[in-house]
Amino acid sequence: MSQSSKPKTGQPVDAQAPAPAAPQSLGSPAMRKKKPSIWHRFTHFFINRLDRISLSAKLVACTLVVLIVGTVGISAAIRQMVGNYLLQKTDNELISQRTLVMRNIDVLRKADKQTNGLSSYFLQIRYAENGELTGEVATPLYPVLDGNVVSMPKLPPDDQIYDSMLGKPYTTSAVVRMATTHDLSSDSDGDDATSSETVGGNVSYKTMQTASAPWRVAAFNWVDESDKTNQRKGVVFIGLSLSDQIDTINTLTRYCIIVGIAIVLLGGSLAALIIQRTLDPLKRIEKTAAKIAAGDLSQRVPPAPENTEVGSLSASLNTMLARIEHSFHEQEQTTAKMKRFVSDASHELRTPLAAIHGYAELYTMQRDLPGALERADESIAHIERSSQRMTVLVEDLLSLARLDEGRGIDLTQSVSLTALVTDAVDDLHALDPDRTVRLGTVAFAPSGEQPAALNIVDGDMPPVTLMGDALRLRQVVTNIVGNIHRYTPPDSPVCVAVGVLPASVRPAELAALPSMDDSMRRFLDAVEVGQSVHAGTNYAVLCFEDHGPGVPAQSRSQLFERFYTADPSRARDKGGTGLGLAIAQSVVKAHQGLICASDTPDGGLTITIMLPIGPVESLSDAPDETRDEGDKSKPKASKGKWLAR
Repeated sequence: MSQSSKPKTGQPVDAQAPAPAAPQSLGSPAMRKKKPSIWHRFTHFFINRLDRISLSAKLVACTLVVLIVGTVGISAAIRQMVGNYLLQKTDNELISQRTLVMRNIDVLRKADKQTNGLSSYFLQIRYAENGELTGEVATPLYPVLDGNVVSMPKLPPDDQIYDSMLGKPYTTSAVVRMATTHDLSSDSDGDDATSSETVGGNVSYKTMQTASAPWRVAAFNWVDESDKTNQRKGVVFIGLSLSDQIDTINTLTRYCIIVGIAIVLLGGSLAALIIQRTLDPLKRIEKTAAKIAAGDLSQRVPPAPENTEVGSLSASLNTMLARIEHSFHEQEQTTAKMKRFVSDASHELRTPLAAIHGYAELYTMQRDLPGALERADESIAHIERSSQRMTVLVEDLLSLARLDEGRGIDLTQSVSLTALVTDAVDDLHALDPDRTVRLGTVAFAPSGEQPAALNIVDGDMPPVTLMGDALRLRQVVTNIVGNIHRYTPPDSPVCVAVGVLPASVRPAELAALPSMDDSMRRFLDAVEVGQSVHAGTNYAVLCFEDHGPGVPAQSRSQLFERFYTADPSRARDKGGTGLGLAIAQSVVKAHQGLICASDTPDGGLTITIMLPIGPVESLSDAPDETRDEGDKSKPKASKGKWLAR
């Protein structure tokens, strides 16, 4: 055996002993699966049960606990305070009666115990000679209760009386016995303190309770004041029963208990009513939330004063619910529009594709027949027209997609709206030579007997320039003029006007408004305010009035939807893809403007476009030549007042 394998001295070798097990690490599965402690399970069980209790029950229980603790605390404090006060008063009486008792010991010994005026006091004298107690005891005073029951304090023997006890009142238990005829007729001596008889008979419980009450006793040195040597003649014990104090404390305790129970019951009832009344709005909120969860998004939480927690919560919830309902309706509308858009786009694309496919098959069928070349040219022409229509449709869809994504538009160009409108009017003249086109300036008619409105003043259009995308704005004007050419009689008159008006509405707010009559009314109200305060934003206003068949009021807001057509058959006999006004609306929104459709006073349709130019200049900052004494509501195009910087 090698030296390394030898066992050490004093250590036996056991070939059968197993190897010690390796200690488990803290991260081992056995340590991780350690069962929770009893305290942890108890607290977890208690917390789970507590969480299942309603909030009103918790609040009422907490209120009752606070009332009980407060009542018990106040009662205990009052009991302790009154007890200390009565005990201190008893001590003061004992000390104050010391001189009177010591000076009249001989008189008290000869007086009647029941008529001496001190019948509630206890007095015991232990005589001494040469300063040492002799064992002679006299008890001239002790109270005699109903049924001749005598109660005396339990006093220490002579050998346990120390100087440290003198003059300090202390509490001791009572010794109860029956008074004998000798006790009542003679002055008691020392044997009276030790004699006793069994108490019984017809003694009442109250008398026994009074007799068993503890005593407050004080011991004093008895010195004869007539003796100049001041030698101690004995020790005098003066006592007072604490039965009256105990009775007073017990009565006070009973009253405190009765009043405390009444306070707890009344306070608990009031707390339950108040908490129930306070939590009623929360229950209404719960019911409203349940109705909303069931699908009724129009439900609202009943309002409450917002200076309260419930009122603030109700206002916040109503605001949140309004936004959720609005978002939900918007999502529904968006989904419906998307479905309709996909359906309309599929229909619009299917028509030219079907035409291309049909003419291609027709050409294939007829190419071997006589005259196939002439018929091929006709088929190719139809295919070319269908492909052009499909190309225009795809380009319009691509433009709308880019505008929705915020791409494909450049707002850094200086654009002359007057030039764009003039070119569009020339195009309309070329398309409809017999149509009368009237030009003018947009003016504002303030509200009076009639609501505020926009008027067109005949004359040359003022020069208006703004920052934007020239190609896109030209596309807007061209689409509107194209619709006039397409959907109105060729001999019906048209009025086109341009102007600049100040309005007290921000461009972002204006662009967020829908293309409806209410939005137009809001813009007119803002123009009236802007002209009165000479502040806000200058807006370029373009009006296109036609006198065609017009559009019903319920359909005007749908004019700017994609693929909208008043013809249920979706026929495109007059051309167009149904995306022109949708593109116009997207371009105007991209310029933070607004486009609306309204009725022409004499019949027809009026398209109005509002585009922001810049902030309104105050009159003090404007050049002198732009100030006019006349009507400031009409633009002065000849002086260039409304030109944008």
